[in-house]
Amino acid sequence: MNRSMMASMNGSMNRPARRFARWWAALALSGLAAAAQAAIPIQHWTHASGARVFFVPSPALPMLDVQLDVDAGSRRDPVGRRGLAAVTAGQLDSGLLAADGAPALDENRLTEAWLDLGAQFGASAGSDRFTVQLRTLTEPDLLARAVALAARQLAHPAWAPQPWQRDRERLLAALREAENQPATLAGRRFAAAVYGDHPYGAQPAAADYQAITSEDQRDFYRRHVVACRAQVSLVGAIDRAEAERIADRLLAALAPHGCPPVSAVPEVAPLAAPVDLRLPFARAAQAQVLIGQPGVSRSDPDFFPLFVGNYILGGGGFVSRLTTEVRERRGLSYSVYSYFSPGRHAGAFQIGLTTRPDQADQAVAVARDTLTRFMADGPTEAELAGAKAFLVNGFALRFDSNRKLLDNVANIGWNGLPLDYLDTWTREVERVTAADIRRAFNRVLQPDRLVTVVVGAPQ
Repeated sequence: MNRSMMASMNGSMNRPARRFARWWAALALSGLAAAAQAAIPIQHWTHASGARVFFVPSPALPMLDVQLDVDAGSRRDPVGRRGLAAVTAGQLDSGLLAADGAPALDENRLTEAWLDLGAQFGASAGSDRFTVQLRTLTEPDLLARAVALAARQLAHPAWAPQPWQRDRERLLAALREAENQPATLAGRRFAAAVYGDHPYGAQPAAADYQAITSEDQRDFYRRHVVACRAQVSLVGAIDRAEAERIADRLLAALAPHGCPPVSAVPEVAPLAAPVDLRLPFARAAQAQVLIGQPGVSRSDPDFFPLFVGNYILGGGGFVSRLTTEVRERRGLSYSVYSYFSPGRHAGAFQIGLTTRPDQADQAVAVARDTLTRFMADGPTEAELAGAKAFLVNGFALRFDSNRKLLDNVANIGWNGLPLDYLDTWTREVERVTAADIRRAFNRVLQPDRLVTVVVGAPQ
């Protein structure tokens, strides 16, 4: 969360901010009713710039959420400057240049401008996406001013050196602190082993942050955050005409960047052999255990069998197989989990737990054996019925607010899913069979080629 978003929530509340808070409370009360609608009418069109736009009218509350996504995540980081995408997103609110008769704003005055509107604006970067989000009330004057300020922030960021020098020191300090955290160390070693040379596994080091300059941020932004490869998602109390005007205004701010070509990113390579890393960590009272390998991309046709199957294996908390075997029957860990993290490329499948260092070998063996037996036998009919009931009955909670609905709409567009994806979601879950799960897990995973990382292992 960036400075303007934090200040908007934690600062002194002016009149627009107080109105925003009241509407936010009302949103929490009305969300379930909105989610009970039979269909989500997603409208879609292609902007003249080439950007794709997705819009859902949501008139219950006078609020608008907007998300702009571009293929400019960390997989686009150049070698020697890992972390550049995330740094660029974090510095987008470091100030504005003077432009079109408006004065320059430093980061403090920019934060105050957002506070005056009672609106929130922020940017972030994940593995695949550079994301900008705007939340505002739809009262005409506030909406117009919020969109104008968002467009100006997209068009004329200052990339001020002083905020970056300060924030770089914070990142370097966080990096040094992470070296003393066994869970962070385990995650970094796991990612490096699972992804190899793929950008998904690349992680910033101190030398990367030291090398990044404000000019690097400006160049990365202009090269990658471009209208032609953008996606705009809007959910809120506006009509189609207003949605088109807002998309036009935001995309016009990126139009001067042109549409420079970008290179293709290779796929994640499958593991050729198992990897077993046991790393002593003297200060660790608990051993951090991560087990996994490359999984699937979001476009994989077996997404639903893997999704439902993983709920049974380790995604269902206290009702999962892993919890039964590792916690309930043997008392090796308080919690254990598994998940797939699909992206544009094959994200990792991961099992994770913490245990006493002297029990690490046993916990690893039980977790691996549970996975192997699940792949061989699949779920029982009782497990499958319970998983479907939980997932289907909880489906409405996945979009019981504007922000959650926006997340879903943006993901539908980004992953090329059908526009009726939310309308058919429960049907897809209900049609999954035990045979589907067994087939999908055996196609995707190879238990004889797992990465195992234990940080806090016995000497």
